[in-house]
Amino acid sequence: MILIVDDISENLVALKKTLEVHGLQVDTAQSGEEALKKILKQNYSLIVLDVQMPGMDGFEVAEILAGSNRTKDIPVIFLSAVNRQKRFISKGYETGGVDYITKPVDPDLLILKVKTFLKLSEQKTELKNIRDILSKEVEIRKAAEENLEAKVAERTKELIEKNEELEFRNHELQQFAWVVSHDLKEPIRKIELFVKMIKERYLTDNPKATDYVDRTVRAAQRMSKLITDLLDYSRLSSDVAPEKADINAIVDEVISDLDYLIEEKNAIIIKKDLPKIKGVPSQLRQIFQNLISNSLKFSKKDISPIIQISSELITEKNFDAPADDNGLFCRITVTDNGIGFDERYLDKIFIIFQSLNDRREYEGTGIGLAIAKKIIEKHNGLITAKSQPGEGASFIIILPVK
Repeated sequence: MILIVDDISENLVALKKTLEVHGLQVDTAQSGEEALKKILKQNYSLIVLDVQMPGMDGFEVAEILAGSNRTKDIPVIFLSAVNRQKRFISKGYETGGVDYITKPVDPDLLILKVKTFLKLSEQKTELKNIRDILSKEVEIRKAAEENLEAKVAERTKELIEKNEELEFRNHELQQFAWVVSHDLKEPIRKIELFVKMIKERYLTDNPKATDYVDRTVRAAQRMSKLITDLLDYSRLSSDVAPEKADINAIVDEVISDLDYLIEEKNAIIIKKDLPKIKGVPSQLRQIFQNLISNSLKFSKKDISPIIQISSELITEKNFDAPADDNGLFCRITVTDNGIGFDERYLDKIFIIFQSLNDRREYEGTGIGLAIAKKIIEKHNGLITAKSQPGEGASFIIILPVK
């Protein structure tokens, strides 16, 4: 259940409908006082809290929540139409908030952040249950095998020393993570570390429990990658001034970054002359990073991937537009000889969190193509794909030249 707190009823209705459309359960309150009364009676997984309210404002509510053992772990997302300065945003984090969104609210960004924190909440509950099961099994094993105490003590000492070293080395990294990812990755790192400590300290001789721990660690790692991709996706909502971008140079950079994987897969990349267009180079780079990475990832076993990248100028923003040397748009095609996909699911591959393949065999978050699509749309372009299972895929991009 999500609680939305805003003193303006129109805002409450709009936010509630936005979340309910995505199947989320929502409760509302029109003041800080009403919110605190509801929180005493109801358990909430997430609170979306307006800063500017008469009487008790959002910061005061967050401070009260942070001071209670029962409510201190409830994630709070602040909403505000004003106070965009860094010092006010910092105050939001200092009072216990986990994120800060300014009004008018971008519905896509709101849904992404709400779903992310709900997933983290579910993950935390699941990890706690697993930890409880493991703790009980540890107690049983410890009671049955007293001779393990000496080994546990020795291993504990090693872990403490290593943990102290890790804490020292991670201090600056934690500071950076707070700025870059709003501290989203820090809880996951702690969960992963503590579960590994349980494994190494108590479960070295228990294959079943070790398997549970390894699954938990992998889940935490996938969540970390998911947060990184979500941050990349959410950053696309900000406006960046376009400039002249050389697609040839951008693709060459991507190929250079992927040289290890290209060499490992024995891949062949054929790049024809690509245009210079007006855009945001860093975002355009993400497009080709995702497309080329996908071609390498979804290659056939024991067959060297062949990736061809070509382009031509066209008369209009249409996938079937004829070529024209004086055209105002360019059509860029990235073709591979990989496993392909069924075109019945074409729309699905560009939706965030969607994947057509078994993620146990093909690692990924299902966000890469959604990022590419959003970047292309922000550049006033189009993207589609053509494919058949087992016959490779072609991704077709149309972008304005100027």
